[in-house]
Amino acid sequence: AAFGVGRKQVKRADAEMVKAATGFAIGGVPPFGHLQPMTVFVDNDLAEYDIIWAAAGTPYAVFPLTPERLTAVSGGRWFDVKRQPD
Repeated sequence: AAFGVGRKQVKRADAEMVKAATGFAIGGVPPFGHLQPMTVFVDNDLAEYDIIWAAAGTPYAVFPLTPERLTAVSGGRWFDVKRQPD
């Protein structure tokens, strides 16, 4: 809905597409530092937590930050990510 397309038109990116767009492998994609500029959506539900954990460039590393810091460093926009009823 955020991009004006229906849910059935949205497809999950495969590993090759993720790597080409972000420079990182699936499971390790951080919320910033991507190869290409992209819109970052931050799930509204993350605001319930004092500390969250984000991928740090590999599937084996994470780092802590606050939800507010996440939006500040990623340029992310708060968004209701939950599946909406039809």
